[in-house]
Order: sequence, then structure tokens, then C-alpha cells
Amino acid sequence: MLSPSSATIVRATLPVVQEQAETITGAFYARMFAAHPGLLDLFNRGNQATGRQRQALAAAVMGYAAHLLGDTATPWGPVVERIAHKHASLGITPAQYPIVGRHLMAAIGEVLGAAVTVDVARAWEEVYWLFACELIAREARLYHTVGVGDPAAVWRSHRVLERTVETEDVVSFTVAPVDGTPAGVFVAGQYVSVAVELGDGAGRQIRQYSLSGAPGLPRWQITVKRVRGQAGGPDGAVSSYLHEQVDVGDLLRLSSPFGDVSCVRGDGPLVLVSAGIGVTPAMSALHYLARHDAERPVVLVHADRSGSTHALRRHLPALRRALPRLRMHLWYEDGAPDATLEALARVDIGRVDPARIPVPAGADVHLCGPLPFMSQVRAGLLSRGVPGERIAYEVFGPEMLPN
Repeated sequence: MLSPSSATIVRATLPVVQEQAETITGAFYARMFAAHPGLLDLFNRGNQATGRQRQALAAAVMGYAAHLLGDTATPWGPVVERIAHKHASLGITPAQYPIVGRHLMAAIGEVLGAAVTVDVARAWEEVYWLFACELIAREARLYHTVGVGDPAAVWRSHRVLERTVETEDVVSFTVAPVDGTPAGVFVAGQYVSVAVELGDGAGRQIRQYSLSGAPGLPRWQITVKRVRGQAGGPDGAVSSYLHEQVDVGDLLRLSSPFGDVSCVRGDGPLVLVSAGIGVTPAMSALHYLARHDAERPVVLVHADRSGSTHALRRHLPALRRALPRLRMHLWYEDGAPDATLEALARVDIGRVDPARIPVPAGADVHLCGPLPFMSQVRAGLLSRGVPGERIAYEVFGPEMLPN
């Protein structure tokens, strides 16, 4: 908890700090990267360029301050958990938090000027370190869970054993550690970070990809959609590299698996709702159930542009045979459904209508897809009376869904 004196100051200064929060975080990143350019490798440069990263940091710090003051009903635990898992997948160390704190406080002083007295600076520094200590403690537990004492040990070299073209823009890679040990356990819904050296002065870049294969196997599978630039913007650097440069026999650096969202939580009916490449954790869940809980009632709802862009659809016939209580409802915006899938699933043309998603009583729901899609589906399910605590989701980016 904040000390009483700091709480009084933070409450009084919160409006002005909040008003300038994105300017502060923008100045923070500029200062920190100038002093420690190596840290730039930990951040998605696309999110830096668009401002999404500084917006997310501003929202997190402001949200934590409101949490400490008791001014928000938003549960803070899930936010800390999500950030800690993402940090652990990057190998963030406790030693990096003083660097962040120093440059964040300097940015606050730079933007707010004389308004940042010694007492104001001390109060906001207390906010930062309470936040940082929560994350450091949680990340230490996560490293312990995956069996590493040194955060650097979350990274291992893997060899690509198979490369499978799923669609024009989607490729799956099957990988195994080069040291001959099993790839390691994971829960359906978790992800790994993939680090690549881009060359041409671009340095190392890291992206997270869901594990799309069956948990419990000695090999992992990740499925990568090539990110095409929108409105004249650049293509995704890492996805383009993986599509163009990586083939069978090549090596990739992968982290241990992380992610706080399980696709197979609970033991009652399960509803998996996905769009586009968000199908990857749902497919991992179906593979898991086929091996361990084949009689569980499952509803798969997936949205895509067309049958030809529906990644991993080749697995659905076998999964339908292995899961007798699996129901599938597919939505294709541009039609052209796969004839094989039409015999196995209900196929509609257009976009998913949340009012028509089958949700059995007591079902747990998992969402994965673009943020607007998940926000719309979640809102629709909440309006139908589905309890919010039964709707889990994963966001691959710095944002969070609105409450």
C-alpha cells in the first residue's frame, strides 16, 4: 500500500499526470533507449512507432496508481499476471527495473517541470517501486515454475524439423531443442517468444506466437501469419523473416512457454471463439482434448475471410472424429467454404453474430483474435448473461480489453 503521505500527493497530482501520461511515457522511452540502446531489442518496434507501447505503459501506470488509491473496481491481479508472463517470456531481469525507474522519473520531471517537487517525485517513485516489486516477485515465481534460475535461461535453441504452408500467408514450424531433450510442457493457450536477428542493422527482434500443436509432445509447433503492411505501412519484420528465411534444418531461439490464459480451464462445456490467426490456441486446445478428455462438450466458433484463408483447417476432420461432442460453427466473410468442412460444421457467410454463438449452461469461453473482434464478442456474451469470469481472452499486443 502507498504510505498515507504519498497517497495524498498521488491523489492530488493524478489528474495532471494522467493528462500528460502519454507524453511522459514517450519521453521515457526516448531517454531510456538513448542511454541503453540494447534494451530496444526487447520491444516491438512497430508498437513503438505507432505509439501503442507508450499508450499501454501510460494506461498501466495510471491504472496501478488508481488501484493503490482504491479508486477503481478493476481487479489488478489479472493485469499484473499478464504483464509478468509477457516479461518472463522476454527474460526480463530484476536489474532492469532500476533503469526503467530512473528514466521514468526523469521523464516525469522533464514533462511536468517545476510541478514535480521533491515530495511529488518521492510519491510517484513509491508508486513505481510498488508496481515493480509486484512484477519482480511474480516473474521470479514464473522463472521458478519453468525451472530456470537465471532469466537468460528461458531461451533455448531449437531446430526446425518441419515447415508446413497452411495458407498463402500462414506457415507452421515444428521445432525441437537442439540438445535432444523434450521441448517441455505447456498448457493449451500458452505462447513462446521467438527471437530473430534481422540483419541490415535492425538487430534482434522478439515476437510471441501461440503454441498451436498438442501439449505433451516432445516437439512444439508454432503457426505464424505474415503481417502485411496496412495503409502504406511496413510488413511485419519478424513474420516476414520467418516466412522468407527459415526452413527445415534452421535454428530458432525460443523462450520457455508462458501465458496466464488456459484454453481448457474448468471441466464443463467449453466454447472456443477465434478469428483469423487467433485460431492457434483453440487448435492446441482441441488437440489436448482429443488426447486427454475426448468426451468433453466443445463448441468451436471460428471466423475468417474464406475457407482458403482458414489456417490449420486440415486438422479439423481428424479432430471431429476424435471428439464426438465437438460442434463447429464457421463464419466466412467472403464465402467459398471448404466442401469437406461443410459436411462437418455449420458454415455461415458474413461476420460472427455473438447472439448466435452456442453457449451451453455453465460453459467456459475462450476468445482469441483481433482486439475489436474480441471486444464485440465479449460484449455480446456479457449482454446474454454469460458471467465475465467465465470469459477468458488473450491479447497479442500491449492493449487490454475494456471492462
